[in-house]
Amino acid sequence: MPGAFRSTAYGWLMLAGILVSVLWWSRLARRDERLLIIYFAALTSAFLGAKLVYLAAEGWMFWDDPQRWVIWATGKTILGALLFGYLGVEIAKKFTGYTQPTGDWFALIAPLGIAMGRIGCLLHGCCLGKRCPPAWWTIRDAHGTTRWPAVPLEIGFNLAAALIFVGLRRWRVLPGQHFHLYLMAYGFFRFFHEFMRATPRVAGELSGYQFAALAVAGLGIVGFLRRRHAQCASQDMSAVSSLS
Repeated sequence: MPGAFRSTAYGWLMLAGILVSVLWWSRLARRDERLLIIYFAALTSAFLGAKLVYLAAEGWMFWDDPQRWVIWATGKTILGALLFGYLGVEIAKKFTGYTQPTGDWFALIAPLGIAMGRIGCLLHGCCLGKRCPPAWWTIRDAHGTTRWPAVPLEIGFNLAAALIFVGLRRWRVLPGQHFHLYLMAYGFFRFFHEFMRATPRVAGELSGYQFAALAVAGLGIVGFLRRRHAQCASQDMSAVSSLS
């Protein structure tokens, strides 16, 4: 596959993922115009975080590279997008006064958007797995080297996550907690999967992305516990009011 076509396909798939999420969220925003502000805050923060966390995890290593500006301009990470996107949503909700949970919607949008982006990675030939002996499950890179199928596995993880959250939403299981569950699941998945990815190591066998993955999982845990505490407090208040 020619490099120009791969780059074009990668860009179009990223754009398609953003467009699908914009259309979906625009329909939701008909209920409350503040939701559109929250979505664009999440999108802007996610792009910023994707760049900053990439620079902290790996980008700084290219300081002496002649192509560093190109590398820095194109480098990004989903982990940073999740971390900063979550922060952007919380800030926007406080700014607009919106108090209802929005995470269950993001738990559907995020995995699908990430899966589309990873299809772009597959076409572009980036985010490779480690070299492996040839097997039925390995894939070949542009140079014919057999590698761990890092990108296909992440696509599969995110599509499975989206299906699971469709089911949880349909059966009303843990409402208001779905995005926290996704952050925990993706954070831990990415931490362990990173051992099989061809990314630079910064502390023994650990990459910078593994520290970011733990931060994502930790954010999910903290958010889950805070939401559960708030829900329990609300139920207690309702019970007290009914007895008054």
